[in-house]
Amino acid sequence: MLKRTHYTNEIENAKGTVVLAGWVHDIKELARIRFIWLRDRGGVAQVTISKSSASPEVIQATEKLSKEDVIAVEGTPVQKRIAKVGSEITPTKIELIVKAQAAAPLDMSGKIESNLDARLDWRVIDLRRPENLAIFQIQSKLVEGMVEYLKQNSYLQVFTPCLLGGTSEGGAEVFKTDYFGKEAFLRQDPQLHRQLCIAAGFDKIYDLGPNWRAELSHTTQHLCEHRGMAVEFGFMNDETDMMRVEEEVAVAALKKVERDCSRELALLNVEVKLPKTPFPEMRYPQVYEILEEYGRKVPYGNDVGKEGESILTKHVQEKHKTDAFFINRYPSKIKPFYVMRVDEDPQWARSVDLVYGGIEQSSGGQREHRYDRIITQLREQNINSEGMKWFTDPFKFGVPPHGGFCLGIERFTMAFLGKENIRETTLFPRTPERLLP
Repeated sequence: MLKRTHYTNEIENAKGTVVLAGWVHDIKELARIRFIWLRDRGGVAQVTISKSSASPEVIQATEKLSKEDVIAVEGTPVQKRIAKVGSEITPTKIELIVKAQAAAPLDMSGKIESNLDARLDWRVIDLRRPENLAIFQIQSKLVEGMVEYLKQNSYLQVFTPCLLGGTSEGGAEVFKTDYFGKEAFLRQDPQLHRQLCIAAGFDKIYDLGPNWRAELSHTTQHLCEHRGMAVEFGFMNDETDMMRVEEEVAVAALKKVERDCSRELALLNVEVKLPKTPFPEMRYPQVYEILEEYGRKVPYGNDVGKEGESILTKHVQEKHKTDAFFINRYPSKIKPFYVMRVDEDPQWARSVDLVYGGIEQSSGGQREHRYDRIITQLREQNINSEGMKWFTDPFKFGVPPHGGFCLGIERFTMAFLGKENIRETTLFPRTPERLLP
């Protein structure tokens, strides 16, 4: 078998003979020329076969090719190419590696659009479309940008457990599983173990991994399984320190895509718009007043909800000309026990959400690090403090003020690309109705 030497996006300035390998994306037959478009992870290359000058072996090798056949092409790149899209190669040898056994259930060219359910039923084939590959190349760079920033700022990557002996946030939205005859749960968030890392003296950490929520939600923004960039650090003054870190992580991700993904951005017709830092901050209870200005009245002490977030997005766009902002000081009664309350006004919590692209991207803030307050807040929420000793006991031995956030990877990609459904930015979505493929 011919051994690949280049991807299609690498041959434009290549010298001498190259070998490409990939799928037959399309075929076009003219009187004197046969065009074959070869697709790989680098893009699409046009293989131009002149029937008057190509070798009989090359012509014969291409006569019975079909879309989605796997082939390798040896040849020389065309410098003054006629290809309108991608690179171009004149072949000296073409090898059929695998013959497709049936016509693809979806159109790879994008000329015939399929509905999202059909695309997800045939997700592997759907992912062959260059536009879908571009989504996940961009998503990879978003994560890479986050990791680069965190490593440059001395954050340690850790891997916290996904199987828990108790729920991390309470409530019924957890997946239960059998653990050698005992009941265990898939984590909703690596929250508590991140805090234990700070208690252990790790100081600045991040955990990149999956989280699960057993929500019977069919919205375009929810998944039962998603990935998060979870960051935690100690010795903070208050939750505003966390906000400064999170906005830098988000901007670093966008800058990475701007630097490395020009081809993918052009393919998806997306422009990088870097939000200015610091991001605007909207605080409770003042958000109620802002919402009233737009005709939306929310009962005092309640969460503003999705509609409220949409109105605040409009307000921030009008006033600050940006698409990213923080909502801070949520009502403490709706927050988990580990969230720190404002000492001088405990009805409000040092709890922060990042909203970007009109979508909530993360929850974070400052955690309660004082042992007696943690125990009090556990009891106020009717959580058995004995069952939480594995978490609370280390706080007896001195834990610094700390906090962090968990930024959803799929949602962040969705907001950046302006996609309408999070399933499009999830490799293999897990929703209440979908567990395959």
